[in-house]
Amino acid sequence: MDKDETNHGPAISSEASTLSTKEKDDRAFKAKAAAFLAGVTGVSILFGFGTTLAAAKKKDPHFFDQGLTGRFEKQATEPTSSEAASAMRRRGPVSISSVEPGASLALRALGWGTVYAVTGCSLLFYGIWKLMAVNDLKEFRLKVGGWLPAVPRNTPQGRTEFSGLNDLLQYIIDVDKEKKEAAKKTDAK
Repeated sequence: MDKDETNHGPAISSEASTLSTKEKDDRAFKAKAAAFLAGVTGVSILFGFGTTLAAAKKKDPHFFDQGLTGRFEKQATEPTSSEAASAMRRRGPVSISSVEPGASLALRALGWGTVYAVTGCSLLFYGIWKLMAVNDLKEFRLKVGGWLPAVPRNTPQGRTEFSGLNDLLQYIIDVDKEKKEAAKKTDAK
């Protein structure tokens, strides 16, 4: 064996181990990002659904409770306010057997809405993918990057790191004073 061959062997293996470590770190970052996005999405869905349920219960608590249990009973008392009475008149006669419980209606609507949203977005993204004639995400990124304008990389002109909020505010005050003094000097000339 040559001396050169033995010297290159460890260098290549260290590059491979560095590359595999980088790939592992990249995968871990992507997994954390996906978990974060899934968590934010879940919280948003729960908040939206809960807000909608609260609004429905506030609007008509009697029918809301009947919708959850699935049992429909006639309302024992007539509505007291004129607004509620007019709402009852506008509803008209409703057959109790033809009314679907609110919870099952909401779940069915949520299911169909999800199917429509996922199908529509999937078809849109698949169509864009096929129209661009790309094979993988790296190629897609390069094509889109070629079409979009380049993002200018500006280097910061002033300080970018501060020890705390007070340091940041003092820096802003000092810069403002410097600008005012420079403006006075140019006005005086």
